[in-house]
Amino acid sequence: MLAITLLALLCASASGNAIQSRSSSYSGEYGGKGGKRFSHSGNQLDGPITAIRVRVNSLYITGLQVRYGTVWSDYVGGKQGDLEEIFLHPGESVIQVSGKYRFYVKQLIFVTDKGRYLPFGKDSGTSFNAVPLHPNTVLRFISGRSGSVIDAISLHWDVYPSHCNTC
Repeated sequence: MLAITLLALLCASASGNAIQSRSSSYSGEYGGKGGKRFSHSGNQLDGPITAIRVRVNSLYITGLQVRYGTVWSDYVGGKQGDLEEIFLHPGESVIQVSGKYRFYVKQLIFVTDKGRYLPFGKDSGTSFNAVPLHPNTVLRFISGRSGSVIDAISLHWDVYPSHCNTC
């Protein structure tokens, strides 16, 4: 009898865990093989993505910085090119990232849940299109590799932080 009870509890626990839905997913890595690894995984604790800075030259995305809540991540990449900056509206989130790459990242296009299309860089190279695997999830942080340019980029998706509905 004890064995049957333990087996029933074990099965109930396993099925309960299976019912819990997953929300995080990962897209990438898009780009070349060079550069030093970076990750903004800790930055997501500062809040949702609220702004994006991208440095571009005539050929590549050379630098990247993301604001999480009110805190800017460390700048990654090189210093050559023009710096462009986009601020998201309160409550707005990135729900798709597409772009182009060859040996380095050449173009990034951020699409928001408010229908905004935010392009950076040059339209040449191999295309990619990254979207979350799970419904009602958004871009939470970025990782990749960089040196004097953004060599490669990866996108990490999860639910919008519930404590930041007005961020």
